[in-house]
Amino acid sequence: MSRDKIHECMHCGGKMSKWKTPSDSTWGTEFQYICFNDECPYFVRGWDWMMQNNKARASYRHRCNPATGKTGPLPVWSYDALKEGIIEDETEEE
Repeated sequence: MSRDKIHECMHCGGKMSKWKTPSDSTWGTEFQYICFNDECPYFVRGWDWMMQNNKARASYRHRCNPATGKTGPLPVWSYDALKEGIIEDETEEE
């Protein structure tokens, strides 16, 4: 996957944020790229999908593992959930 595609959400085209991976995760990377755009259709649709299929008041955000290029959902329970993990340093060497 190209570097530009890792930094761009495939659902809304927005810039994805570098986000610190929790220390107990099994992703094997220090960070992931996450779309924190609250208007992203993937995130917006997720609220209804999670309620209809799981009876959960939750959604998900688009995630990309920079080491593998694999993407998937990152579950969230609110609009602000996990935003504290955003890494502001935009000088990336990877």
